[in-house]
Amino acid sequence: MTPPPSRRRRAGISSAAPARTLPRRGAIRRAQAITTYGVGSLIAVEQESFIVAGIDAAQEQWPRDESPVIHEPRLARVLNVSHFRLPPASGDDSRDGIRVRRFPLWHHCPGCHALDHVRKFNSPAGRNECGECAETLVPSRFVVACEDGHLSDFPYWTWLHRGRRGDGEAGFCGGRMSLRSSGRTSSLRSVVLSCSCGVPEVSMEGSFRAGALKELHIGCRGERPWLKDAPKDACSLTPRTLQRGSSSVWQPVLRSALSIPPWSDTRVQALGEHWEKLRACSTLAEIGIHLGYIFQGSRPPVTPEQVVELLSAMEAEDLDGEEGLELDQEQRYRALREVEYERLCMGNPEESCGHTEQFVCEPPTGDPKPPAGLGLAGPMLVKKLREVRALQAFTRVIDPETSHEGHEAALSLTPTDWLPAMEVHGEGVFLRFDEERVDAWAELPAVAARVERIRHRHQRVLAERASDPTRVPVSPATPRMALLHTFAHVMINEWSLDSGYPAASLRERIYSGETMAGVLIYTATSDSAGSLGGLVAQGEIDRLARAVHSAAHRAEWCSADPLCIETETSGAGGTNLAACHACVMLPETSCEHNNGLLDRALLVGTPEDPSIGFFSHLLGR
Repeated sequence: MTPPPSRRRRAGISSAAPARTLPRRGAIRRAQAITTYGVGSLIAVEQESFIVAGIDAAQEQWPRDESPVIHEPRLARVLNVSHFRLPPASGDDSRDGIRVRRFPLWHHCPGCHALDHVRKFNSPAGRNECGECAETLVPSRFVVACEDGHLSDFPYWTWLHRGRRGDGEAGFCGGRMSLRSSGRTSSLRSVVLSCSCGVPEVSMEGSFRAGALKELHIGCRGERPWLKDAPKDACSLTPRTLQRGSSSVWQPVLRSALSIPPWSDTRVQALGEHWEKLRACSTLAEIGIHLGYIFQGSRPPVTPEQVVELLSAMEAEDLDGEEGLELDQEQRYRALREVEYERLCMGNPEESCGHTEQFVCEPPTGDPKPPAGLGLAGPMLVKKLREVRALQAFTRVIDPETSHEGHEAALSLTPTDWLPAMEVHGEGVFLRFDEERVDAWAELPAVAARVERIRHRHQRVLAERASDPTRVPVSPATPRMALLHTFAHVMINEWSLDSGYPAASLRERIYSGETMAGVLIYTATSDSAGSLGGLVAQGEIDRLARAVHSAAHRAEWCSADPLCIETETSGAGGTNLAACHACVMLPETSCEHNNGLLDRALLVGTPEDPSIGFFSHLLGR
């Protein structure tokens, strides 16, 4: 990551001496460039603040020569790109890194309390300091963002000169604004704005209310500072005030896929983005010639006959046929999950795999029968897996789980044929439920009524966030979905005590649908530490039975009970029932649905009605 030249004062250099303008670097991990500090996010470097630039190739904001290409054909087809790229690695070998731009542009001086645009402080060349008192400038704590992803500096002039006409620029009234803190409290009431023009002082109290800016007729400016030379969008939404470091300023929209046969073989991945050209070949001879061209005379890792088999598998999974034209991206993504579910159920035994295979899945050794009385079919041990996670877009203000495509901010001005992504290698355990038993449980009136409350609230949130009222996505909340999701959470908490991995290093992958009822719990690390064997060992029949019993007993009580189990609504948007951070909630990196659609009572029941718990029989109820 490369910010603009340094403006920091350097020790031992007099104020009259010219400053050296050397590029500064802020080091982040590759995974953070996808999940935490991706395109459009704000990042602090020393005492300055920057926004991560977009991926437009014409503007050279993403050094592609330092970004290795990774391939996952199934996910690439769903996202309509040809390939993915790893973020540049931080370190001495990285020349440029990811580019950033200064944001926010409004700063204040802690010495003279001046508040203005950073360019109006007359800073010495190469220094981020006040030209009058030589104090280091502090970036604005506050920004404004709308649900369409636009981001702007907080309108300090309008907030202070409320009710007066002006263009919102400092100095319009002929005065100079100041920002100071009384220090009496840590609340916004102590943050006070003033102006030398004599307008009454105004504190920042109330600026975070949903309608605070609307009352002052402050609309969204449609600015996209992460995209160089981006024109302002016409936006009718009212922006919200946010803290610069708030998680609501940037939320990634991630898409992921497991590498499963035949795409999980590293020899197949070596063919890269040449699949379309290979598909155009009509004979084995033409395929052989093209393979020779791809590998430039060296021996191809696959034969023409194997390429034909791979192309047939691709066509079998392809959704671009007559029926596929009617599917939107979300439906195509669900279809991708169905293919994964079938392969996890089918398995891929280690004895039939070569050393180039990255997906090994087989049942436990010993007794093949599933654990008795748990409502589970046989577990599958995923001894090797590879997952590719791509950053498709991002949202602001709203949760990606409740957003719609119209609210997702793009990573570039013009469409690109690639997306930033990362790949993780690890291990996992796939648990499949007895569908007949789940269906019988889901038909209980008390269960259906309880889940309907979750679904109704979630659907209402989706409707509020939809950019098009006629295209509101359908909530996935069903009894089966809520059961699988909550079960995955309690098992991650349970296995984090025995597997050697903390909960933040484990992830869930929910397979819920008319023909799916399974959960994959796997490691989420991007290096070889994700395949140490500690998690796979938990899937052995005897250990699994003990773990499920123990997880059910742990979920029976919460330190926040009876408030937790009796709550009528909880979680963001009220999309949870009996779920809190003391019982089933997980770190954000572990949950696919941002800790929503959870209800512990669906596992263990309630004191008034234990029968609604799928595992209540394990508790002697």
